[in-house]
Amino acid sequence: MKKIVSLAVLMALLAACSNYGTSENKMDGYGSDGLSEETLNAGGGDDTSANDAYLMAAAPKYYVGSAYKVEDTQYIPAEDLTYNQTGIAGIIPAELNGSKTSNGETFDIDQMVATSKTLPLPTIARVTNLENGTSVVVRVNNRGPFVNTRIMDLSPAAARKLSFNGQTKVQVQVLADQSTAVKNATLGENAVTEPAVTEPTPAPAATGEYSVQLGAFYAEDSANALAQKVSPYGTATVAKEGDMFKVRISGLDAAKARSTIDALRSNEGMAPGLLKDGKWVNADSI
Repeated sequence: MKKIVSLAVLMALLAACSNYGTSENKMDGYGSDGLSEETLNAGGGDDTSANDAYLMAAAPKYYVGSAYKVEDTQYIPAEDLTYNQTGIAGIIPAELNGSKTSNGETFDIDQMVATSKTLPLPTIARVTNLENGTSVVVRVNNRGPFVNTRIMDLSPAAARKLSFNGQTKVQVQVLADQSTAVKNATLGENAVTEPAVTEPTPAPAATGEYSVQLGAFYAEDSANALAQKVSPYGTATVAKEGDMFKVRISGLDAAKARSTIDALRSNEGMAPGLLKDGKWVNADSI
């Protein structure tokens, strides 16, 4: 009898060790860009959490924006209801709690929200932590992160739901029906309560520590054309850095930088970057 029991225990231990090894090898096959080639989840099923009121609420505005560059990398925002990608996700800094997002919402660290460089704002998406299989439905309502190693940043609350601290590998799937519904809710509401267009204001004397970057080009003519186009918002200069010509409105204090960014977003559909003393900072941190 003892031999039979011992054999059964041994077989159970061997099975457990085999399963553990499979789990530990989930990180195999990662490329230098942090992406994997593992099969994507096809989606489907009930996303009941997408019925949360703030997830499906109308936004101050529906924002897609035009192509833009940050530190020589170009991003092209577009509507894509079939978006289904894997990559690395990080966490939005808690210090940004209460700041305005790119589509005019207020960032709340306790809500299931996220950032994207290219998805429309707002978009509803399912994010799955591919290291542990947990999922959460989020409202994408801000631009970023502007680093090529990550495809998305999540609120601290969403990161806790996905059981990660720092960074993790995720799958991001746009939920087409929910995203269309929140878009229609936003556009329908804005059709009645469209806010007044923000009037351009001239830039003050160049004494402030902030600069608003409007674009970066390899062709100087293109940079000069943009500088001329945005002249109603302030005196734009074209500076050559390496092979690039960068268009900036400089010498702004915090209040003027904020109003300039808001005006460019509202009137031109642009997503300008922000520098403080020559270093990149979040455009919605002021």
